[in-house]
Amino acid sequence: MADTSIPTRSSALAPSTAEVVVGLLGAAVVSIAVNALIALVAGKIIPADAVRKGLSLLEYAPATVIGILLGTLGWYLVRRFAGNPRRVLRILVPVVVVLSWIPDLGIMAAGATFVNSLALILMHVVVAGATVPTLSRVLPLGAK
Repeated sequence: MADTSIPTRSSALAPSTAEVVVGLLGAAVVSIAVNALIALVAGKIIPADAVRKGLSLLEYAPATVIGILLGTLGWYLVRRFAGNPRRVLRILVPVVVVLSWIPDLGIMAAGATFVNSLALILMHVVVAGATVPTLSRVLPLGAK
């Protein structure tokens, strides 16, 4: 007779390494592609003689991957240790995204334009927008 029991929490929430890697690669590709579009549009708006920071592929692509990996680490830790990970992440994700805007706003003091800062802010939102749904699929929260 077939086993029709409901899997335990640990087995139901244990993704394969391949699922996690493919999901994160997908989030990175989508994020970098959309961020490239944002950088392109911002580059058309920002005057040629203005200071530009963070808008070249060599600047934002590694930062995007690092952000995804750090976000994944945070998600994993909350998922593992929080009594109610869904509630924690519902607060933590927006707070972290808003805090990530601090350097984006700070570059204006270093001479970058408002459009440059706004583009970087949008890039952070894009990374979160691609990563959070991916993590909810590959590292589901479940209920404790």
